[in-house]
Amino acid sequence: MRPPGEETFRACADAVARTSSEHLGGRYVLYRGTPGKMHLFYLHGFASSTQSTKAAWLAKRLQPLGYRLHCPDFNEPEFETLTTSRMIGQVDDAIARLPAGPVVLIGSSLGGFVAWHTAARQPPAVARRSPISRLVLLAPALDFGASRRMGDLGTEGINRWRETGHIEVFHHAFGETRRLEYGLYADAARYDSFAVDTGPPTVIFQGRQDDAVDPAMVERFSRTRSYVELHLLDDGHQLHDSLDTIWRQIADFLGLEGRRDRRRARTVSGEKEAGPSGCSD
Repeated sequence: MRPPGEETFRACADAVARTSSEHLGGRYVLYRGTPGKMHLFYLHGFASSTQSTKAAWLAKRLQPLGYRLHCPDFNEPEFETLTTSRMIGQVDDAIARLPAGPVVLIGSSLGGFVAWHTAARQPPAVARRSPISRLVLLAPALDFGASRRMGDLGTEGINRWRETGHIEVFHHAFGETRRLEYGLYADAARYDSFAVDTGPPTVIFQGRQDDAVDPAMVERFSRTRSYVELHLLDDGHQLHDSLDTIWRQIADFLGLEGRRDRRRARTVSGEKEAGPSGCSD
């Protein structure tokens, strides 16, 4: 069955409100009574930015449908002190500032990892008015947390990072080397994606030729979660060759094509509807 789009969020509120599960001693609940427009977020990856190719692509796709794409900048206040906990806090704060309405998190790579754990740990007070109701994960680095996968650093590199307190990494968005504190690695130990076995309806897009995220790991993760729909694509980590396919699936998953038709009908009838554009913080 096709997941409901925006037009049916209110109609299914009662059914959704009954969905709950236990996780780490707390309750994950999608709450009743969250009227309002969907809020869509894009969570960028490690050493990326709100101006990335995929952020611009999504904003351009959503603009004709009347949606503004919210993009927290994980490089703020500074890249050096980046941690998973800080990123989750940034997303929570951004959601809390918005009017009530269901939230969709679209996360890329490390941003997918952050999206997963933001949904799992959403504060109840925020979830009552703005529940994270859908996740879209693009090549998600789901094994980043408890396993603290850090590329090719190896044990020796990790030990040196801990002893010195920092490492130098190339930041793709800034185009230069930046310092990164050991806190990123230490904090990541608090987050184990595989220990979270409940969540909202989720769709994952994963490239078979990904050299940064292990496709087998993503398959293993998806296999044991009935609410996760996995799409394996003949593409690499950036998924740039599959963006058209990904958009069609996202539009179907969120019920966005119906909204396009309604907006077109209003335009034909002479009714004007102003729509935001671009990617906001």
